[in-house]
Amino acid sequence: MSNRSNLLRNVLIGAGVAAVGAIGTKAAVDYFKNRGQEEVVGTRGGEEADAEATSPEEVAYATVEPSSVQDFLDKSFGDPGRYVPTRPPKVFDYQGKQYMVIWARDNQKNKNQMLAFAYVDQNRKMIASVGYTNEKTDYNLHLDGTPFAVEVNGQQLTSGQSETGGTDEVDFVLAA
Repeated sequence: MSNRSNLLRNVLIGAGVAAVGAIGTKAAVDYFKNRGQEEVVGTRGGEEADAEATSPEEVAYATVEPSSVQDFLDKSFGDPGRYVPTRPPKVFDYQGKQYMVIWARDNQKNKNQMLAFAYVDQNRKMIASVGYTNEKTDYNLHLDGTPFAVEVNGQQLTSGQSETGGTDEVDFVLAA
C-alpha cells in the first residue's frame, strides 16, 4: 500500500467514514465535474485495491456513500440530524494533500450546505462553508493557497465571507 493511499485511508478512518469500494484515480477535471456517485473500483482477491495519482492532473479518491458521513456530521457539529447528506461526498488526495467535501441539507436553517475540509498533519481544517437556497447564497471561504474554488452560478469564488445570488447547486472545482 502506498503512502498516499495510507493518508487517504487515515482521513476516512479519522472521520469515521467508510469507503464503499477501493480507492481509484481519475483526471481531476473529470472528478470535480461529476455530481453523482463515483464508479466503485474493483478489488483484488477480496482486499481493497489501492491507487495513487500518477500525475499532478489526477486525483486519487475513495468512493463514499452519502449516509456514511452522517455520524461525522453529527459529531462535528454537535446536533445529530441537523445536517443530512444530499449528494455523494468527495474524499480525495490531490497533489499530495487530502480533502473531504460534503453536500448536506441544514434542517435547522432550512438551506443546503457545502462543507469542505483540508487535512494537514492529521488535523482537519474547514476551508469552505457555503449555505444556499434559491433566494441567496452565503459563504465563508478560505481557499487561498489551494488549487480550488467554489462555483456559484458560473462564478468562481476562493476567499471571503459574503452573500451572492441564490442557486440550487454549488460545486467544488479546480480554480480557473
